[in-house]
Amino acid sequence: MPAAPPATATTEAADPRRWLALVAVALSVLVISFDMTILNVALPTLAAQLQATTGQQQWIVDAYTVVFAAAMLPAGLLGDRYGRRRTLTAGLALFGLASAVGMLTDSPGTLVAARAGMGLAGALVMPMSMAVIPGLFPAAEQRRATAILAAALAGGAPLGPLIGGFLLQHFWWGSIFAINVPLTAIGIVACVLLLPESRNPAAPRMDLPGTALAAAGLGALTYGIIEGADTGWGDPLVVGTLVGSVLALTALVLRSRRRSDPMLGLALLADRTFRWSSVAATLISLVLFGAFFVLPLYFQSVLGADALGSGLRLMPMMLGLLIAARLSDRLVGRIGVRTVITLGLALLGGALLFGSRTGASDGYGRAAIWLTVLGLGMGLSLITAQASALITLPPAKAGVGSGLLQTLRQVGGAIGIAAFGSLLAGAYRGALDTGGLPAEAAHLAGKSVVAADAVARATGRPALSASAHAAYVHGMGVVLLVAGLVAVVSAVLVAARMPADRAGDRTADAPEPATAPEPAAGDRR
Repeated sequence: MPAAPPATATTEAADPRRWLALVAVALSVLVISFDMTILNVALPTLAAQLQATTGQQQWIVDAYTVVFAAAMLPAGLLGDRYGRRRTLTAGLALFGLASAVGMLTDSPGTLVAARAGMGLAGALVMPMSMAVIPGLFPAAEQRRATAILAAALAGGAPLGPLIGGFLLQHFWWGSIFAINVPLTAIGIVACVLLLPESRNPAAPRMDLPGTALAAAGLGALTYGIIEGADTGWGDPLVVGTLVGSVLALTALVLRSRRRSDPMLGLALLADRTFRWSSVAATLISLVLFGAFFVLPLYFQSVLGADALGSGLRLMPMMLGLLIAARLSDRLVGRIGVRTVITLGLALLGGALLFGSRTGASDGYGRAAIWLTVLGLGMGLSLITAQASALITLPPAKAGVGSGLLQTLRQVGGAIGIAAFGSLLAGAYRGALDTGGLPAEAAHLAGKSVVAADAVARATGRPALSASAHAAYVHGMGVVLLVAGLVAVVSAVLVAARMPADRAGDRTADAPEPATAPEPAAGDRR
């Protein structure tokens, strides 16, 4: 096996393999990222094939999210202490194994377990993908490298429905998991051959009580938010779960304040650039889930697209994202981090507000326009916010800091799903005309536009289907309006509170990766 050189600024700056290594890491991030959204178009087919109940379908989706959020903070500390490359490759191996189980299963329960395993693997991969950069690139190249990884992370969300739709049209439902196996295998080989090992020998031992509090608190918070949107915020299980999460997270914060080197690195938030970049990334995640949540059903139920067609209709977002990925680093160098993030959030807000004016008779053309602007705003704001947060981290804290950032983003996304899901459901039911329907049929039609279409076909009432489509478009408009307003307020907040920090100044002042703790002798390859 060829040996990768030690992680020093001198050797890595001269070694062109560092960019090949970055491609391998970006591929790993992309696989994890698009797996978060691939089920958006695959779930109906998958549920029919496995005869999964509604509750099982929900857990097929949520098991990934809950475990992912719960394990993120401990995973960051694990990588800092035991080796970032080792943790990254272990996460990829687990992701490939869990995907193989999901691909072969014929049981909803086994698939839920496989999705939980994929969530744990994603928690190992995501913070480590960012944490390896200080040991791989000299300071002058770190922002560009981080921006490339952030672009891969952002690009996975719209790619998920497209890949899922294509696979479902040509193969069986298990293909949405089968594709992960060769991709993770390529990522493992490339990381082993190209990535130098790096870790922080001074990192604290795993804090088992802190790990338990973090996992319980974040997992319960994510679960409670998701369940609250579905069963109601007054449900005793939801209330108990959310109260338990608050208690666990409060105990974690108090414990972290007493420890000199805690797992929850709240001291990192003292850096205003890290703090406000993290806040911006969290708000962006919250806002974007408004769009991601409503669009697949709009394309499929209202516009009549199939799974692949729904994914293809998201491609203007990818176009905007690709443009932003090419422009963001250049713009940051000219006008500064704060201005680029503010501009991106303003574009996000404008796109969402324009989308909120969609009418029931509008075709795809309007959506294509605002999706392009949405992708541009998403790229400028999210890529810049993540890169700016991570570039401020001291190399020894790369894993913990990246874990904290991704945890905040994950919680923001979960809150977005819950809040916008509740908003959509209420607006849809309020606008739906079920006059003349039996009570049971009216209740069923009020659950979703898909259910209303089924009732309309069964009862021979095309007017119900038309009303359901108009009601869904109304609910989508309300969601996009609120999401757009949140984006605009976020832009104002970032412009007012984030320090005016130019990327070139910060990069010049950043410590060279050679100041990071040297790899242990047994870890060099």
